[in-house]
Amino acid sequence: MIPLDVLLIFFPVCIFLALTPGPDNIFVLTQSALHGKLAGIFVVLGLCTGVLVHTTAVALGVAAIFQASSLAFNTLKIIGAFYLLYLAWGALRAKGEKISLEDNEPEDGEKNPTQKTRRKAGHGKLYRRGIIMNVTNPKVSIFFLSFLPQFADPVRGSMSLQMIQLGGFFILSTLLVFGAIALFAGSIGTRLQRSSRAQGIMNKAAGFVFIALAVKLATIQQ
Repeated sequence: MIPLDVLLIFFPVCIFLALTPGPDNIFVLTQSALHGKLAGIFVVLGLCTGVLVHTTAVALGVAAIFQASSLAFNTLKIIGAFYLLYLAWGALRAKGEKISLEDNEPEDGEKNPTQKTRRKAGHGKLYRRGIIMNVTNPKVSIFFLSFLPQFADPVRGSMSLQMIQLGGFFILSTLLVFGAIALFAGSIGTRLQRSSRAQGIMNKAAGFVFIALAVKLATIQQ
């Protein structure tokens, strides 16, 4: 078990890192503004699942592969960059309408099993977006590979188990900070969505943000 004195240092650092502007919290911001608070929360859950994947990779030593292999590193980042460009294309072509996720409420407010199923499918799509966004950034694994071991100690037992525990606290900090971002951006986005002109501007802005993130991911160096 990680000692309390270590956690009192580790957890505030995690909060600070989550607050630092980066691809993940920008992604949460744009998706929440476009699709609402609940949509943002599902994106956050997807990103946290991605963090769990990276934590497990570090614990098992898989992350070291991305640090040592240029091919593995570049392949993963290119996949991520193309995915972001795909999202950008969807945002830019949406014009003044919401980007369809098949989870929007009907205008007359009616609810039936089919509509509930469509909403669940849309939430699942957002969740998967969060996972892909996080997992396809090899820099996250390499960061964890250098960051987590600083708070682990072989004297306390299994290093792998300590990595998992530390990753769990990192996920908790991500949930708190990104969840707050999702609620804030979602509230603003709900108001803006009442105007088709404002929605069109939001879609265009999101598209350019995705393109910028794609370029940034594609040009990062190992």
